[in-house]
Amino acid sequence: MLHINELTFRFGGRVLFENASTVVPKGHKVALIGRNGTGKTTLLRLLGGELAPDAGSVAITPGCRIGRLSQDAPDGPASLLETVLSYDQERARLLAESETAADPNRIAEIHTRLADIGAHTAPARAAEILSGLGFDAEAQARPVGTFSGGWRMRVALAGILFAAPDLLLLDEPTNHLDLEATLWLESYLKTYPHTVLLISHDRTLLNSVPTRMIHIDQRKLVAYAGGYDQFERTRRANLERLSALQSRQIAQRKHLQSFIDRFRAKATKARQAQSRIKALERMEPIIGIVEESTPEFEFPSPEPLPPPLITLENVTVGYEGRPILSRLDLRIDLDDRIALLGANGNGKSTLIKLLANRLSPLSGQYRRSGKLKVGYFAQDQAEELTPTLTPIQELQRVLPTTPEEKLRSHLARFGLGRDRAETVVAKLSGGEKARLLFALMTREAPHILMLDEPTNHLDIDSRSALIQAINGFEGAVILISHDPHLIELTADRLWLVSDGTCTAYDGDLESYRALLLDRMRSGGGRRNGEGAATRRDQRRVAADQRAALAPLRRKAAEAEADVTKLTASCERLEKRLADPQLYTGPGDELTRLQIELGELRKRLAIAEDAWLDALERLETATEQAGG
Repeated sequence: MLHINELTFRFGGRVLFENASTVVPKGHKVALIGRNGTGKTTLLRLLGGELAPDAGSVAITPGCRIGRLSQDAPDGPASLLETVLSYDQERARLLAESETAADPNRIAEIHTRLADIGAHTAPARAAEILSGLGFDAEAQARPVGTFSGGWRMRVALAGILFAAPDLLLLDEPTNHLDLEATLWLESYLKTYPHTVLLISHDRTLLNSVPTRMIHIDQRKLVAYAGGYDQFERTRRANLERLSALQSRQIAQRKHLQSFIDRFRAKATKARQAQSRIKALERMEPIIGIVEESTPEFEFPSPEPLPPPLITLENVTVGYEGRPILSRLDLRIDLDDRIALLGANGNGKSTLIKLLANRLSPLSGQYRRSGKLKVGYFAQDQAEELTPTLTPIQELQRVLPTTPEEKLRSHLARFGLGRDRAETVVAKLSGGEKARLLFALMTREAPHILMLDEPTNHLDIDSRSALIQAINGFEGAVILISHDPHLIELTADRLWLVSDGTCTAYDGDLESYRALLLDRMRSGGGRRNGEGAATRRDQRRVAADQRAALAPLRRKAAEAEADVTKLTASCERLEKRLADPQLYTGPGDELTRLQIELGELRKRLAIAEDAWLDALERLETATEQAGG
């Protein structure tokens, strides 16, 4: 499928790859891993033909369809469904050509190819992918331009998945997803029928989907079998083995050099000394693997405050008088570590803005300690940085009276040493900008850290450093993240934002994942509410709900069967219309078949609408049942 041979590539005067080689077999799911700045995204651009290597080659199977997740969000008046359908360029081109083609043989070819690629089941397939990524039927009909950038990036992901290229290139596909959509994507990629090359810093995804890692290490491409945890174990063992070999060789070289130095001048030992000189020259030095230093995070300790820090009693919050969340009865103390669960759009960011005092309640009692300091990290906050300022200047802007050395010391807490502290923001990497935001938000030693998707631009090592910093922080933490690994290692309480409110979730993250996966397997689709229950109660409630929802599921299955039947009838007619002999005979038969096909397509469209409606009714009933 893919062969990279002796690849060398320079970018901005820096060598990213030097004589790098690797192979990706057809149908394999492979993760491309490495520190930020090592060239992962650049390699995808090389594979996609956007860049050309300076030396070596990138060989891809002829005729292979390559699809790369664009970083540009789709926009415009087209609906989400229409936008996703447009990603299958072959289908769109053939359908357009079928309206004007006159040559019988070409018409036959068009209909044959449309049947081969399942063109007339495309709307249902596109709708299913959009649903998995969090768009209900109503949202799928809305213009893509009415959605925010993050949601439009989900549409881009849906489009590339729908196009189903032979080689799927995904660069951080979970950055704009919530936990629910991430789980769906994980399940989808596991059964994806073609080759996948994935860049991700989500450890859970890297352990679940790929069966092979390609590590960018010292400008080479080094392959490892297994998921990310297996890669770490293998690499650690290799480092230990290499370190032992290097130590042994250093000792051997010292011994040889000592003999040479002692006996080179003695005639009786000259021959032996010369032989050892040659042995020393022939000895290839073992080069140790150079491990780049991992930036360490350190959140400053806050001054003690008596509990509670924040209390909410029957609070309602929203925008322009429209409630988003209500019936909020919550309390936060200094030792709390709380993660917010729930699908995007349910109000997690609204709640964290309320707690950070960025939103005022519409009603209810909202009390906070008078001396409370809050550090707030918003996922779109990097846009507020001034591109022409350096990190030290950004800090001086908000702390004009603080001595410069103290500001530099604070930046160093987050891995921004003297060089990076004097680099303009525009030239910082995404991870470095995130670290600058951490420095800015903690400049006054806050009592609470409010973190809304803090890991989007951090590599795995930086995420590990963040986990250590959170666990070492002496104040409270409120966290929103799609990274299960981060939540599992830092949060000891879970709050579920759903059904227009926020309540404590009594299970752990594993039980929440199990609940979501169970709903996916049972055909309930995505929804916005989950009840708080123990694992045993959740299993019992889920069984009762499946029984109660059985009639709706049966209707949905019957509607799907109608779509399948009509699709098969359309394909049979399309095959007949694809027969060149048909166009050399009497025109009456051709006209009759074309009319029949047109009627079948209309019935298919109605059946697909009925199927989607049945699925929507089932989803609504599932939400109302709370399971």
